[in-house]
Amino acid sequence: MSPDRPRRKLRRTLDALRLRLSRAEALPQLATLGVICGLLTGIVIIGFRLLVEVSQSLFLPGADPENYEGLAMMWRFLLPLAGGLALGLVFHFLPAESRHVGVVHVMERLSYHQGRLPLRNAIIQFLGGALSIIAGHSVGREGPAIHLGAASGSVAGRYLGLPNNSLRVLAGCGVAAAIAAAFNTPLAGVVFAMEVVIMEYTVAGFAPVILAAVSATALSQIVYGSAPAFTVPNIALGSLLELPFILALGVAIGALAAAFIVITGLFAKTSKTVPVWARLTAAGALTGLLALLVPEIMSIGYDTVNAALLGQLAFVTLGDIVLFKLLATAAGIGLGLPGGLIGPVLVLGATAGGILGIVGQALTPTEASSIGLYVLLGMGAMMAGALQAPLAALTAVLELAGNPNIIMPGMLAVIAATLTARVVFRQPSVFVVLLRSRGLDYRNDPVTQSLRRLGVGGRMDSHVTILPRTVVRDRAQAELALNPNWILVRDDVKFVALLPAVDLARTLKEQPEATEFDLLAIPAERSQVAGVLLQATLQEALEKLIATGAEAVYVSDDAPAGAEHVYGVLTRERIERSYRYS
Repeated sequence: MSPDRPRRKLRRTLDALRLRLSRAEALPQLATLGVICGLLTGIVIIGFRLLVEVSQSLFLPGADPENYEGLAMMWRFLLPLAGGLALGLVFHFLPAESRHVGVVHVMERLSYHQGRLPLRNAIIQFLGGALSIIAGHSVGREGPAIHLGAASGSVAGRYLGLPNNSLRVLAGCGVAAAIAAAFNTPLAGVVFAMEVVIMEYTVAGFAPVILAAVSATALSQIVYGSAPAFTVPNIALGSLLELPFILALGVAIGALAAAFIVITGLFAKTSKTVPVWARLTAAGALTGLLALLVPEIMSIGYDTVNAALLGQLAFVTLGDIVLFKLLATAAGIGLGLPGGLIGPVLVLGATAGGILGIVGQALTPTEASSIGLYVLLGMGAMMAGALQAPLAALTAVLELAGNPNIIMPGMLAVIAATLTARVVFRQPSVFVVLLRSRGLDYRNDPVTQSLRRLGVGGRMDSHVTILPRTVVRDRAQAELALNPNWILVRDDVKFVALLPAVDLARTLKEQPEATEFDLLAIPAERSQVAGVLLQATLQEALEKLIATGAEAVYVSDDAPAGAEHVYGVLTRERIERSYRYS
């Protein structure tokens, strides 16, 4: 047997998979890839979490990964400062394009690069995010986890040469798997991926994302158990009379979320011209200074959330944490620390909710619910307001509480916070603000969505034959006998035109004496062509047509010019038909 035979068989199998995935109905294949992506993301997230927690246990008092409060005052300042300086020096010597990490980077790659996330950025996120959390910066592990999850799916898909429309789905699978594994909340992971990052809902997208979240959660539970991220006491709404106060809670925390978004955006915009080493060192120094007064702001802060849920924090302590945590997190994220903001946002919501819970109990001691209820509502409201993701926030709170009694008051709180931040203060998601600070925006109009969902392989016409510019009659008749719809004209090694096969057939009939034909001179409706890879989406094909002025694209592999395999052709009219009726 020829040694090339297995290789050719593998190529044919992969080509068949790529063509199938380029269509909208490739649900079984995407579902299988979703499970694989979830398992891969789960392994990466477990490795990231182990790196952080083992490192923290080596130097924190009592080997407690959360016990930054037990550090001496000198170390509360020096640790974040040294971490910021180290990150700044490393980032200073990196290429500018390799410094982009986190959720905003994922959104940028989904919007402008068809979901292709570079492996180098993911490695920098893994190491940089771990160092930032270990150093006590006021950042979370969910942002790095989202980047690592999305990159896991994207890198695996690109290794297999999958079409770019499926890369977006795999990136979404990684996002959902990351959130699910981080919080032990699979449903919230799915909703977060759809509502915050991908920003669209399709059946073909839901199924693989759900399977990815389930598989990652199962893997995480094998290592860390099935307990949720926080210790939630039994809670219930004490009285319907509390609903007006819960509405006020949503409005107040929506205003807090708007303040967080504005301050984060200001730090991001005003520091763009500052060298990266100076920005990250300044972020570490500010965190250290604030930690001298309120050490609870350091690192992720899940121990603070647990203490708030159990009512163990005093009113003044809660107020200090809200104020200092907001400033430390907004500065750290805005100045570019490679950490996440979802964890700190939950801490802010928990402590602000704890404050309002104490106020509620003081106003109506016989009717007010437990402080734990208000802490949970504050977490959901802050997440909804800052991320503009009410459904993801409500789902997260419901899964964390494990109690359906939270649904009705939670709905009221998250919608009030979302409307307050978005309508009253006119603030978009904090991720969108950070994206705009880079001079970008998230392109998510309906036409773009429909073109991103489909690969060129799913809409191209594969009934095409290739002929040289000058062709003899016998060769032309032999190719027309295969009943192609199109003739792709090659001049030397370059494709120069596309013409309907019927035009060549008519010329052969009208010129029976001719033995040779110039396909660029015969009467025909010729179209200028440009090339795209089989992995391209319809959006990329349309952008190629606009950029080159061509009227059609040919779909090929990435072999050198003259040796490429052409799978089919795609006209502008066919692309436009796809989004008109999709």
